[in-house]
Amino acid sequence: MAAAAEPGARAWLGGGSPRPGSPACSPVLGSGGRARPGPGPGPGPERAGARAPGPAATPGHSFRKVTLTKPTFCHLCSDFIWGLAGFLCDVCNFMSHEKCLKHVRIPCTSVAPSLVRVPVAHCFGPRGLHKRKFCAVCRKVLEAPALHCEVCELHLHPDCVPFACSDCRQCHQDGHQDHDTHHHHWREGNLPSGARCEVCRKTCGSSDVLAGVRCEWCGVQAHSVCSAALAPECGFGRLRSLVLPPACVRLLPGGFSKTQSFRIVEAAEPGEGGDGADGSAAVGPGRETQATPESGKQTLKIFDGDDAVRRSQFRLVTVSRLAGAEEVLEAALRAHHIPEDPGHLELCRLPPSSQACDAWAGGKAGSAVISEEGRSPGSGEATPEAWVIRALPRVQEVLKIYPGWLKVGVAYVSVRVTPKSTARSVVLEVLPLLGRQAEGPESFQLVEVAMGCRHVQRTMLMDEQPLLDRLQDIRQMSVRQVSQTRFYVAESRDVAPHVSLFVGGLPPGLSPEEYSSLLHEAVATKGAVVLDVACFAEAERLYMLLKDMAVRGRLLTALVLPDLLHAKLPPDSCPLLVFVNPKSGGLKGRDLLCSFRKLLNPHQVFDLTNGGPLPGLHLFSQVPCFRVLVCGGDGTVGWVLGALEETRYRLACPEPSVAILPLGTGNDLGRVLRWGAGYSGEDPFSVLLSVDEADAVLMDRWTILLDAHEAGSAENGTADAEPPKIVQMSNYCGIGIDAELSLDFHQAREEEPGKFTSRLHNKGVYVRVGLQKISHSRSLHKQIRLQVERQEVELPSIEGLIFINIPSWGSGADLWGSDSDTRFEKPRMDDGLLEVVGVTGVVHMGQVQGGLRSGIRIAQGSYFRVTLLKATPVQVDGEPWVQAPGHMIISAAGPKVHMLRKAKQKPRRAGTTRDARADAAPAPEGDPR
Repeated sequence: MAAAAEPGARAWLGGGSPRPGSPACSPVLGSGGRARPGPGPGPGPERAGARAPGPAATPGHSFRKVTLTKPTFCHLCSDFIWGLAGFLCDVCNFMSHEKCLKHVRIPCTSVAPSLVRVPVAHCFGPRGLHKRKFCAVCRKVLEAPALHCEVCELHLHPDCVPFACSDCRQCHQDGHQDHDTHHHHWREGNLPSGARCEVCRKTCGSSDVLAGVRCEWCGVQAHSVCSAALAPECGFGRLRSLVLPPACVRLLPGGFSKTQSFRIVEAAEPGEGGDGADGSAAVGPGRETQATPESGKQTLKIFDGDDAVRRSQFRLVTVSRLAGAEEVLEAALRAHHIPEDPGHLELCRLPPSSQACDAWAGGKAGSAVISEEGRSPGSGEATPEAWVIRALPRVQEVLKIYPGWLKVGVAYVSVRVTPKSTARSVVLEVLPLLGRQAEGPESFQLVEVAMGCRHVQRTMLMDEQPLLDRLQDIRQMSVRQVSQTRFYVAESRDVAPHVSLFVGGLPPGLSPEEYSSLLHEAVATKGAVVLDVACFAEAERLYMLLKDMAVRGRLLTALVLPDLLHAKLPPDSCPLLVFVNPKSGGLKGRDLLCSFRKLLNPHQVFDLTNGGPLPGLHLFSQVPCFRVLVCGGDGTVGWVLGALEETRYRLACPEPSVAILPLGTGNDLGRVLRWGAGYSGEDPFSVLLSVDEADAVLMDRWTILLDAHEAGSAENGTADAEPPKIVQMSNYCGIGIDAELSLDFHQAREEEPGKFTSRLHNKGVYVRVGLQKISHSRSLHKQIRLQVERQEVELPSIEGLIFINIPSWGSGADLWGSDSDTRFEKPRMDDGLLEVVGVTGVVHMGQVQGGLRSGIRIAQGSYFRVTLLKATPVQVDGEPWVQAPGHMIISAAGPKVHMLRKAKQKPRRAGTTRDARADAAPAPEGDPR
């Protein structure tokens, strides 16, 4: 017997509503307000409560009428509930007006996994405090340190993680259900309190409850009711030209986790790190406190299978001491968010001793079933504290089979499985229902997909695998896991395994033969290689081996890189490659890294402390047109520009435009390009809008050749001086007193890095270092020689010599000055000339930074030769060191770089795109808003 699901059965995340009448999302209420089993042997939720509306209006919820004792808001319309009565879901805590019940479209957490369009695991970062955020499972405010997904806006209590469904954003193709069209990805709640609905233009956000929905790609915000009036296709909103479309990124899963694929530090699993196994984060189902003997109630520990017993992960349930077996079982199912028919389950006593627990986990312990009197048969003792939910044996069951290919008229088909049903027999039965009867069944196979919140695992079933036994094994491990398991009929095809492993941290400058001796097979690129591995198992082995390996005392960096399908990019697309230095700007860099991952595709956002800029440039190497955003200080910007210069010949877009989000202390280049003195908490979305509307400008880059060998040999008669090296410069190069101050500041920061987390403190340390040098005299003009355009230039009495390329130095000071001078051209950062300025000491530098004086103008040119007669402090773009005696040759470094200068006008604040809306449709009739 088989029945095909109707074409309208679409998942909530795909923009559709749950299928009316589906046993997985609609309880059937009997007399007396108690739920009774639905027709057929398939699973279906049963909930006790007051009379509720029809199943199509309340997908999976178990509403009951409750008396309100404190101010309460509706989770649908977010308005205050006047009066003393409201309707509360016993499973997910959804609260509603009575008038709003018929409009509820948000599914209950007990059935949400069955409505996911494409299962995608979440990627949780470290725990943290989140101001006025709500848990997506229990809908309670997050007060203690909680978990959040690094890819989407999912926030959870640690003990709610097992009950969240795998509904993260699909950011790449993985060979499974890769869709051609991209749909809205709705996430409920945690909207700004002033958010406006895209359809009715009324307020849809709330700071009091989890209300409203938002597309996590285009940013469209709406009431959950109004979202049905929007077109299901997503156009990526205002940032569509910056976003890397998921259809253009391919990453075959292999054995790598989601966090490894996105290069994110993974948070500890719940139960491994401590809190939350018994649910102490908030009050809700499964989080009751221990009942006192005088209260007439008892508290039970409820496990949902062998896996929960092994992990010691339970939920607390408080029931009356006179409660019957059915009432206790229903409370246990609500606590574990299990939508199954209670008639197919039972509660069995868990032996108290650890030895018995071990035996129980192995399935060898006897069972003691709760009787109607709340006592174990044959026992005179009270109900034990710990119980486990067990599934009763079944002779048949209705199973949903999903098609594993695209463009099918049904979401799934239902077949009845018996003890004789195998994976092969089910495939034979399902293919005619899906219109593939003309094809040979040997071309298809049955795939089991375990849709965990953290991991989505696919298993190919053997042809002779008995399905009824397989379902019983799943329920033995976890009764709830059945609702998080799907079966797909997929085409049998040989997928060519391919994994790109980036390996960084290798010694730079070696020959390919030397790299081969280190890693057997590699192509060198400045201390990094990319290994193309054609075997998933071998790629996983290499990854685990390389990420903990050290070469010549330096730890390697191992990253999994996707394939970027540049031919699929839209014609008007110019995706943004984002580099973030999380160590810059205190904790702001870390926050920006998380924000940009959520606003864009996380595959286009790179942490510079994890491999540097080379992984991102390798990923984008074949993109014909892209832009770059660097979040960090001037040193970070110089690092990225240097990497661009070195890899230019490998890029299909050899001259990408670069924008800056300044996070450092000086940020002189950011000031010149109008990005400001430093990031002060602006909306990351507005920052991306400014990047999209910025103007392209040119900037000179300069090469500094440091050759200490010749001068050292002539003066000291030695040949052990430093080897020549080349340094790139964008902003300025200082010799003497300003480099000495930078060096002292750098050394102080290296000694106590934890104290240098704010610009105010950094500048205070810089002033203190300067005061210590106020009476210091080096007579620099006697220790160096300067040639400009091969002509000797006589230096005045100075303590510092500075070469400037941009009109900002020392945190915004104009060192050259604005006075006209017929001897020199007006400075520009793209004129191919450097300005040479001298300062007489710390006092002079302070006057320049205060706007009281300018520097001493010395020269202007494009080729400079500086001879150091003794070891002298030198700094380039804020990076200081002591340079040995020798020569410094400064010259232009090839092509000019393309920078993005922030437009003067304020960027258009377009939170949503009108073209993404459907034809202006009025709110549904009877809308409670």
